[in-house]
Amino acid sequence: MANRAQHGWWRSAAPSHPTTVFLLLWLLGSLLLAFVLIPLLVLAGTPSLSGLIDAARMPDVRDSILLSLEAACLSAILTALFGVPLAYVLARTRFVGRGIISAIVDLPLAVPHTVAGIALLMVFGRQGILGEPLQALAGLKFWGTLAGVVVAMMFVSAPYTVNAARVGFEGVDLQLEKIARTLGLGPWRTFWKITLPLARRGIFTGMMLTFARSISEFGAVVILVYYPKTAPVEIYELFLRVNLQQAVAAAVLLLAVSLGLFVLLRFVAHNPDLRESR
Repeated sequence: MANRAQHGWWRSAAPSHPTTVFLLLWLLGSLLLAFVLIPLLVLAGTPSLSGLIDAARMPDVRDSILLSLEAACLSAILTALFGVPLAYVLARTRFVGRGIISAIVDLPLAVPHTVAGIALLMVFGRQGILGEPLQALAGLKFWGTLAGVVVAMMFVSAPYTVNAARVGFEGVDLQLEKIARTLGLGPWRTFWKITLPLARRGIFTGMMLTFARSISEFGAVVILVYYPKTAPVEIYELFLRVNLQQAVAAAVLLLAVSLGLFVLLRFVAHNPDLRESR
């Protein structure tokens, strides 16, 4: 076994660790992978092909999946629009209260999503401190609309974009920015030409995580909006009103669509040949 550790994949996988340590760590990690994978495989193997086709033909299921995808895309884009600047500030500056702001960014990760939905309802609901005046002044409402779904998704998923983008910005060498400034680039051009492109991988990773987390959101959406129904809400209703089989079939459809998009996005994000060809 010691000789095998010096050749092939053993050497490339863990060149600096003894084989027994590597195997033990791999075994422990495999238990976590199995814990995640087995329920999903059981779920995916439960519905029949005819059951999946019947679920795909249901207008409510199709509309809910499309709504979830649309709202998740808008959530990822809007979160990047506001979260990336905040991530840059947190990565590049030191100021009093920076730790508090970082904690506020992470707060939605610790708040139960039903609590988040109630809090959002108090702000964006019919009688909320923003919902009522926004409807009166601009006709903008967040209950029963796509806007409400996006707001709920953004609240629970924003930390992923901010934190991943901050890591991306922290990985950009400050000396490159200083060199760009000495060559005549102003602050904005340095940011757009140097910093942002070098941090794009972290930013895109954060957007993908925000997109994936938004699709799966249930608690905040069902309390603030409920209708139009996103895919998780529709699946829950099928489970309560119809039967487990239809709920499982709709869940597998959502899993297939969202997983396929997520894998595609990760492939594009981490494939340098595709980025260079564009």
